[in-house]
Amino acid sequence: MTVIRTAAAGLALLLAAACTAPPPPRSQAASTTAGMVCAPPQAPPEAETATTIDTIEQAYFCILGNYYSGATLDARSLLTAGFVALTQELNRNGRDLPEAGMPALTGDRKADWTAFETAYRKISDQVPDLRDKLAVVTLEAMVAGLGDNHARWAHQPERPLDYYDGDGYGLGFEANVSASQVNDDPGVALPPLFVTTVEGGAAQAAGLRPGDIIESINGSAPFADGKAGPAITALYPEHPDARPVRLRLLRQATGRRWSVTLKPGLYPRDLASLQVVRSKLLDDDVAYVRMTGFTDSANRVLRAISRLRTGRTLAGVVLDLRGNGGGSPTEAIRLLSAFVHGKATAYQCTVDGTCETGWTDDTVELLGLPLVVLTDRDCASACEHFSSAVKDLRIGQLVGTRTAGVISGPAQAYLLRNHTLLSFPTKHHLGPNREVIDRIGVPPDHYVPLTPQDAAAGRDLALAKALTLLHK
Repeated sequence: MTVIRTAAAGLALLLAAACTAPPPPRSQAASTTAGMVCAPPQAPPEAETATTIDTIEQAYFCILGNYYSGATLDARSLLTAGFVALTQELNRNGRDLPEAGMPALTGDRKADWTAFETAYRKISDQVPDLRDKLAVVTLEAMVAGLGDNHARWAHQPERPLDYYDGDGYGLGFEANVSASQVNDDPGVALPPLFVTTVEGGAAQAAGLRPGDIIESINGSAPFADGKAGPAITALYPEHPDARPVRLRLLRQATGRRWSVTLKPGLYPRDLASLQVVRSKLLDDDVAYVRMTGFTDSANRVLRAISRLRTGRTLAGVVLDLRGNGGGSPTEAIRLLSAFVHGKATAYQCTVDGTCETGWTDDTVELLGLPLVVLTDRDCASACEHFSSAVKDLRIGQLVGTRTAGVISGPAQAYLLRNHTLLSFPTKHHLGPNREVIDRIGVPPDHYVPLTPQDAAAGRDLALAKALTLLHK
């Protein structure tokens, strides 16, 4: 998914919570139990206001009171992460201060917060022009300090003035290594880096094609010592970042090497690519359904299979989940329930090991069809919930590559007093066999990676393997 679509989908999920209560006045915050300083939103947030030290305080106690491991978390790690970001921002602006030293922390959560706040206010009062930026980077760093792929602080998305619903923003192409792979686990990406899809914009205008190998980005190699490097993140700019990106490319089929500079911007997207569910009949007897997100989509998948089944006998279903960034666990369970009944699809567990079981919805009619699921490193969250259940419960086969390993647990959103959303898991996810999937991913039954040569030729060997399996 593009950055804009990902942000929009994430924001929609964060708003799917119920029940709210106004935050307590700041004077009462210290005496309020940690679990009551924040609450889920009842409606879309109002216009965002400035982030302040009071917002940071609310987020700090919200995390300690509600996060999966908040009860056992060493809160000093959050405050240290925030102070590191604070001092780095001062340094970047050439405004470092002699008073900007980390206060001593004792492990007493309230006392440590008081010490942190005192130091923070002393620093920010001396650089009032940086006050807003310091608050933002401090809170971002504290949330990042959790090291949880489902923890985030969501600002209201900023879009270009001429943005049209469905537009993309960026360089106009996708590569085989995503920005999330670089940020979350650079060791999973394998060289070479190459173009997988050209969507439009600058990439299309410059004549890039699938399979083109990216040898350098702004003069830096994309891989170092076999690991994806930070240079790759330049391929995925977010608005308002409009810095040009210089690429050195190789087209293996012709041996041509050339350089091109791409400027990020808006570009129209193919309307068909924006559909969450697309389906067609393959080989006259296989229902192929591509699904890019688990957002109100299970019923659409089942209706698509039903239509393709009308008047014919199907050999099976290919469900293409490559690039599926996840969504609702309820949707994953509903779709699984069309293939199996009476089974646990996952467990959501607290830090002390107490787990809730997610069971199939046995009111969903069984399809009674063989299933093959296509996966890749961009199949994340609810997509991994589905894929792990398919594998563990033996209701189908997985073809492609290992999934993303981005499934720490379903995120619960909390509304902060400046009308921004803080979200994180209150429980952690385990697969049907009670295995940890987060940071590991789900391995395929049949490993069929995409290569630059296949991308250039338009070959889909993973899909070909799936059809072979269904016709055995």
